[in-house]
Amino acid sequence: MAFITLDSQKLAENYQRLEELFQEKNIQWAVVSKMLCGHRLYLEELIKLGAKQLCDSRLSNLKMIKSISEEVETIYIKPPPQEIIPEIVQYADISFNTEIESIRLLSEEAARQNKLHKVIIMIEMGELREGVMREEFMDFYEQVFKLPNIQVVGIGTNLTCMYGVLPSQDKLIQLCLYEQLVEAKFNREIPLVSGGSSVTIPLIFQNLLPAGINHFRVGETLYLGTDVYNNQTYERMHQDVFKLYAQIIELNEKPLVPDGKMGLNLKGEAVTFKDELRQKTAVRAIIDLGLLDVDEAHLQLADPKQKMLGASSDMVVIDLGSNEEGLGVGDLIEFKLDYMAILRIMNSKYIEKRLAPA
Repeated sequence: MAFITLDSQKLAENYQRLEELFQEKNIQWAVVSKMLCGHRLYLEELIKLGAKQLCDSRLSNLKMIKSISEEVETIYIKPPPQEIIPEIVQYADISFNTEIESIRLLSEEAARQNKLHKVIIMIEMGELREGVMREEFMDFYEQVFKLPNIQVVGIGTNLTCMYGVLPSQDKLIQLCLYEQLVEAKFNREIPLVSGGSSVTIPLIFQNLLPAGINHFRVGETLYLGTDVYNNQTYERMHQDVFKLYAQIIELNEKPLVPDGKMGLNLKGEAVTFKDELRQKTAVRAIIDLGLLDVDEAHLQLADPKQKMLGASSDMVVIDLGSNEEGLGVGDLIEFKLDYMAILRIMNSKYIEKRLAPA
């Protein structure tokens, strides 16, 4: 069997590091919880840390958060599909929006539920994902301000996630100016300028973050201690909050080169082998993990002496060399994980989720 672990203590230390950073700069921040895929045990650990806002892009995950704590403010962080508007109003305190018709439906539904629904309007700043075009945002805000049961609490933008457009001081200054223009023209306060995510954190350390940016949405840096902007890691933050373990289900010394006419493998690849490997053997471990759970390209073996040889839908093959550790069937292989590996594994119903032993 395979299982993933979350180290609560390391998560808490990463959280505290970020909390201190944002408090020092008077920045409000929300934890992006979508990586946890609504898993109750892990969400409970996150909420224990004192997170006041949790962001997710799946309605079922927001329902789970509210079932754990009604006090946590939930944010639906993509434009809402119109068919689930009633549930968005019920389970999301705030939603990100870019379509006026969707906000009209939110307004009507909020009235039916006797609620005031909060929205953050996302502005297109070059990433070409969600966002109102810059030349249209003033007219957009004017229409939204006329809608009952809707409170505009912020202006925001998304960068990096799709094409890799990096945040810059100039782009974020523009976002702050847009907020000021809206407030000046409509005499309405826009409390949040949500221009920050994990990739924006380095601008704080470089003193390049405009003072008007007062809201961040952080996931990857919390869970992995990563400096997303520079593709490296932060000192004093843990990169191993999550670990993956998979059990050895077969162990044999076998040749390094397959025998027979070669075609394409499961992934449509034509695998080739160096002639020098022929006649050589290694101890090969098959583990109870496969492409159904995770792309092996996003896994890193914790033991540098071990080598990944390949994967199929249900099994991964590891070269143990001479197996100096004396591993046997039933023993565990440990992996380090990147963002995409954790996301895939958390979404796999076949991988058990555990807390790391204290």
